[in-house]
Amino acid sequence: MVLEKLGSSLKDTLSKITKAIFVDEKLINEVIKEIQKALLQSDVNVKLVLELTQEIKKRALKDDSPGLNKKEVLVKIVYEELVKFLGEEKKELDINTKSAKIMLVGLFGSGKTTTTGKLAKYYKKRGKKVCVVGLDVWRPAAMKQLEQVAKSAQVDSFIDLKEKNPLKLWKNVEKKISEYDLVIVDTAGRDALSDELIKEIEDITKAVQPQEKLLIISADIGQAAQKQAEQFHESCGITGVVVTKMEGTAKGGGALTACSITKAPIKFIGVGEKVDDLEIFNPPGFVSRILGMGDIEALMDKAKDAIDEEEAQDLGKKLLKGEFNLIDLYEQMQAMKKMGPMSKVMEMIPGMSQVKMPKEALQVQEGKLKKWRFIMDSCTKEELEEPDKVITGDRVERIAKGAGTSTHEVRELLKQYKQSKKLMKNMGGSEKKMQNMMKKLQGANIKL
Repeated sequence: MVLEKLGSSLKDTLSKITKAIFVDEKLINEVIKEIQKALLQSDVNVKLVLELTQEIKKRALKDDSPGLNKKEVLVKIVYEELVKFLGEEKKELDINTKSAKIMLVGLFGSGKTTTTGKLAKYYKKRGKKVCVVGLDVWRPAAMKQLEQVAKSAQVDSFIDLKEKNPLKLWKNVEKKISEYDLVIVDTAGRDALSDELIKEIEDITKAVQPQEKLLIISADIGQAAQKQAEQFHESCGITGVVVTKMEGTAKGGGALTACSITKAPIKFIGVGEKVDDLEIFNPPGFVSRILGMGDIEALMDKAKDAIDEEEAQDLGKKLLKGEFNLIDLYEQMQAMKKMGPMSKVMEMIPGMSQVKMPKEALQVQEGKLKKWRFIMDSCTKEELEEPDKVITGDRVERIAKGAGTSTHEVRELLKQYKQSKKLMKNMGGSEKKMQNMMKKLQGANIKL
C-alpha cells in the first residue's frame, strides 16, 4: 500500500475517535499527538506538521457542524485539513491542443524514463495517439531503455543512438511527431542540479515549447524534494510534479508535502514498477484511502481499464436473464487481474481497507484466482456455458487432472460460481436498475 505505515497510524487514530465515549479537549490533544507522530515518521517537515495540527485543534475546539455529532465533526476536520495540506484538489494536465508536448525533467535515477512509459500508457488507454522522444544523450543506456518502455506501453518511440546534441535530435524529429496527439519528451538527468544541466534544460525548453513540464522526483529523497522542486522551477518553470517510488517508502510524506509548499502541484504518483502503476494524484481520494475510507474514483478509473461500458451493460443483461455462467466469471477474474493486486484493489473499496486481513490471506486469494483460471481452461465450451447441467462427478475428476489441481479445488470453484450467480441475480430488480449498477461498478468485477 502507498504510505502503508502512515495510513495504518492514521486509521488507528480515527479508530480511537470513533471508540471514544465523548469528545473533549483531552481526546483532541491525544489525537493531535498521534497525527504529529505519524506525519513525522513519514518524514514530513516539523514546521508543516505543527501548522497542520494547530489548525486541526483550533477547528476541533470550536467547530459545531449541524447534523453531525462531535466524533463525526473531528473525523471530518482531520480529513479536510489533510486534503488541504496535500494540495486540495487534483490538477489535470493541459494537453488538449494538437501535438501537445509533455517534457520530463529530474535528477539521475529519479525514474524519468520509466515514468515516460507509464504516462504514454496512461494516455494511450484514454484514446490519444502517443509517441515518446528520447533527448537523454548522456546516459549510455537511456535510448535503449526508452525504446523498451515504449514497446511495453505499445506506443511509437523516436530515438537516435548516434546523435549527441539533444537540440539537433529534436529538430530531426519535429516533422515526424506532428501527426501525434501527445508527445512525451524524456530529458537527461544528473547526479546533482549542475549549471550544465540547467543550461541544457533551458535550451531544450525553448526548442520544444512543451505545454507541461513535469519534474520527476523519487519519494525516497523525502524533504530534499523541496529544494529540487524550487531549483527546477527556477530553471524551466515546471508546471507539475510526478512522485515516483511511492510504494513502501517511509519518506513519501516528505516528498508529497515538500512539493506542495513550492506551489508545484503533484499531478501523478508512481505506485509500482509495472507500466500501469501510475495514478493521477487526487488529494481527497488519496487522503480517503490512507484513512481507510476507500477511493471510489481511483477504483472506477482502474475498472474502466479492465472492462469497457459496453461489456458491463452486456453482462448486466445476462445476469437479469439468469445466463451468468463460468465464462462470465472467468471474464470478471481477468478484469480483476488487470486492476492489479487484490491488496491494492481492497484499499480503494470503502470499508475494506479497515478489515484486518493478513497479507498471507490476500496472497492465498490471488493464488486461488490463478488456479481457478487453470481449471476453467481445462473445461469444454459446454461445461463453461452450462456448468449446472453438465459438470458431474466424472467430469470434475477429468477437469482436475487437466488443470493439475484437486477435485476439491474444482468443487470450490463451482461453489463460488453458484454463490456469485445467486448474488448477481438478487442484485437485479429491473433491467434499468441493473444497467445503472453495472455502468457504475463497471461489470461488478469488484464483487468477487
